[in-house]
Amino acid sequence: MHKDRRKEIICSVAAIVLLYGAFAFSGIGCPIKFVTGISCAGCGMSRAWLSVLRGDLRAAWNYHPLFWTIPPALAVWFIRQRLNKKMLNISLFIFAAIFVIVYVYRLLDPADEIVVFAPWEGVIARMLNSILNLLRS
Repeated sequence: MHKDRRKEIICSVAAIVLLYGAFAFSGIGCPIKFVTGISCAGCGMSRAWLSVLRGDLRAAWNYHPLFWTIPPALAVWFIRQRLNKKMLNISLFIFAAIFVIVYVYRLLDPADEIVVFAPWEGVIARMLNSILNLLRS
């Protein structure tokens, strides 16, 4: 890997970590859920990996059952130039399909406390309600 490309990747990863760290420490947590009130497909993934680091695989599974897919996905990402394009596209499609299926299942599961569908709690809905309240006054 070229030195400039490596530096670019390290800076990008550091920026993402800092941004999500800022979200976590500010109380925002997931920016998608904060804005929309709807959990994203990766909801629980950070908590799952923190559980893995503590050695608690059961908690990791409960936070996000696809936590284990991240290392293979990263490996594929780093060797993607060497892979057959058709196989890479098929792999990406399967990976995305699995994530969508698990996401929809979790959204529809009333017992799932991690993934929620509450658009009325997002910033967008609260702003719209505030505007409507001002217009009514």
